[in-house]
Amino acid sequence: MSAARQPAHFTRLEDLSDREIEDVLDLAARLKRGVSRAELAGITVGLLFFRPSLRTRTSLEVAMHQLGGHTVNLNAASDFWELEARDARLMDGAAPEHIKDAAAALSCYVGAIAIRPALAGKSWAVDRKDEQIRSWTQHSRVPVINMESALWHPLQALADLMTLRESLGELQGKRLTIAWTQSPTPSSPSVVHSMLMAGLRAGMNVRVAHPPGFDLDEEVLRNARNIAQGRGASLETGMEMKTAAEGSHVIYARSWWSLETYGKASLAAQRGARQGHWCVDDGVMELGQDTRLMHCMPVRRNLEVTDRVLDGPRSLIIDQAANRLPTQKSLLSLLLRNG
Repeated sequence: MSAARQPAHFTRLEDLSDREIEDVLDLAARLKRGVSRAELAGITVGLLFFRPSLRTRTSLEVAMHQLGGHTVNLNAASDFWELEARDARLMDGAAPEHIKDAAAALSCYVGAIAIRPALAGKSWAVDRKDEQIRSWTQHSRVPVINMESALWHPLQALADLMTLRESLGELQGKRLTIAWTQSPTPSSPSVVHSMLMAGLRAGMNVRVAHPPGFDLDEEVLRNARNIAQGRGASLETGMEMKTAAEGSHVIYARSWWSLETYGKASLAAQRGARQGHWCVDDGVMELGQDTRLMHCMPVRRNLEVTDRVLDGPRSLIIDQAANRLPTQKSLLSLLLRNG
């Protein structure tokens, strides 16, 4: 008997080759124009949420419905329990079940498992390992899809690439500014990490604007510099917002945690409160070249980005949200129709 074929997981954008990204985006464009069929009839995707979700959950449910398939939604807070990710552990703590067993069981019922894992929030050195996602991919017998971990949000990156192409056309040589913004509830740098990689792989020149102490993950930046060098693109980090915005075609606004104070709530709050005015307003937008505004949402209006910019003609935030549907339909189709 031949060995079972390993499932194709999608946990970060790097799981797709350049050609595969092109295939996803090309099919997404056709699906958005209304070319669709029930090609995933009879297939169910399990959605496991250890954290809240609005756009990701809704768009994945609708995507599977439009492709003729189904979803089963499980929320850790109400539908099941904490799961252990680490191997060879004496399980005398809060988790009554290991991912190894949960993954094997769920693989009997569904054609894919999509996970939004919990973050311990105590140590970046621990959370950045994405142990839960890694454990699911190790033990699942069906494809695993990352619905946003500590390090990556690849589903958002696909929608953002589609939005950039629709707005700018050819991306090679275009200038993308990723700008840290003020927020009392910053997020993980997962969206920013994925957007950074997506932009550089598309040949964009990327600037990252943020205050001191808000540097992105060191390993991610190291890999990003290697990609930039290989694609003939540029990467600049640690810039002031207005300097980074000069000549930009796109400003991607997003608040993220200081990884230096990760897990230290009072110190993080003090550092965040001292950063001053990091908000994308008309003055920032006017520094670029017919600059577009992107933000994955949720967005704190008039703190991260002003109403005038968010509701203005160059805001792409609703396009980004809308493109979650065709890109996820495309990804699901390509992952599962030949599974």
